[in-house]
Parts: sequence; C-alpha cells; structure tokens
Amino acid sequence: MYPIIILAGGLGTRLRPITETIPKALVPVNGRAFIDYQLEYLRQQGIKKVILCIGYLGHLITEHVGDGAKFGLEVSYSSDGEHFLGTAGAIKKALPLVGEHFFVIYGDAFLPIDFTKVLSAYNNTALMTVVNNADRWDKSNVAFMKDQKIYYNKLRPTKEMSYIDYGLLLMSAKLFSAIPEDDFCDLADILHQVSKQNALQGYVVSERFYEVGSLSGLRETEDYFKTRNKQDELCATTFK
Repeated sequence: MYPIIILAGGLGTRLRPITETIPKALVPVNGRAFIDYQLEYLRQQGIKKVILCIGYLGHLITEHVGDGAKFGLEVSYSSDGEHFLGTAGAIKKALPLVGEHFFVIYGDAFLPIDFTKVLSAYNNTALMTVVNNADRWDKSNVAFMKDQKIYYNKLRPTKEMSYIDYGLLLMSAKLFSAIPEDDFCDLADILHQVSKQNALQGYVVSERFYEVGSLSGLRETEDYFKTRNKQDELCATTFK
C-alpha cells in the first residue's frame, strides 16, 4: 500500500470561531479530534506511512499525533513554513517523504472507501475518486469522457458535469516536477491540466463523503459517527 499525504494546513475560516485556536484536523467530533477518526481508518485500510502537510497551527497537530505510534502508523510532517504554499505546493514540498506514487486526502474529510480497490484501478499517473453528485453537496465539477478518463474543472463547471471530486487521489510524483520549490500552487490546477491531457482516471464511489470544513458538514459528520458507533456496538453485542 502506498503512503498517504494528508493536506492539513488550511485556515478553516468557515469554522470560525472554533478554528481560532485549533486547526480543522483537531476539531472535536463527538468528543474526539477529527484526525483520530482519519488515522484509525487509514490503518484499517492497510496504510502504514502518513505524511501530514501542516500550516496553520500545525504545531498543535504534531503535539496531538506525534510519531503516529499510538495509531499504529508511521507519521512524518511537512510544513509550509512562513508562506502558504497551496495544496499542490505543499505536496511538492512533501515529495521527498513519499516516493514515486502516493495517495492524497484532505485533512477535513472522512471517506468510507476501500483503498485496496482504488489501488488496483490505478493507472500509475493520476486517479481521482468521484461520486455522482448532481449538485447535491457542491457544484459538480467532473465529466466522464471515455475509457474511464475524466475532465475536471473546479473553476468552470459545465452542464455535462454530474460528478464531483470525492477527495481521495492516487498520484505520481512526476506530475509536480514543473512546480518551483516553495511556490504557491493549487492542486485543482494540476488536476485540471492532467485531465486536459486525457490522463486523469476516474473511479466511481457509491457512498457519500463527510467533511468538517463547514458547520453543517461538522454536524452531519457527528451524526454519521454516532450512527456508526451504535452499529459497531450492536455487532459486538450480537456476536459475543
């Protein structure tokens, strides 16, 4: 299983005042830091190595997660430093820690997905997981073309687009070779260019994603984990 980069350097402005003193990754969800759920799930999916790209209040994340041993993981850190690098810029800086191929997720999203199936579909260049959105959670930004290739444009969605980026990516380090060191760059721009070259593969996911980037999303995520915990308790009782 490839290592995974978690993009956890955002300011969390939509969650103010909660994020005035803590980063999004540490926002409480039913009494636990959100990142705890992420890391535990990644271990269950067979991930062993995690690189956290941190920025805003990143020292609090390092204090909470440490070296990852308490989660059964090996966790390293890559910091933006004094200047915000953007999502692609942060990945570029973290490349020495990951190798040629790696997963990417966002630090405010929980994705109930089978990583093994995604890995088996990877074309060794770029794969984006997508979900049929029809503008339910946000403006749809992905259209399928042929041979499972997709066209992605976050800034200029078209009427042909009915899918949205689910939040899990598999990528090759070579896609970031043209980005100057310590320069700002948005991952959406990289993915858009790859899709224009007919090199961005789409993998359809059936279950929705959950996020803590907004207050409404936080409430939905809390409800999701409450239900999930009750189901786990019921299963444990049933099979005693």
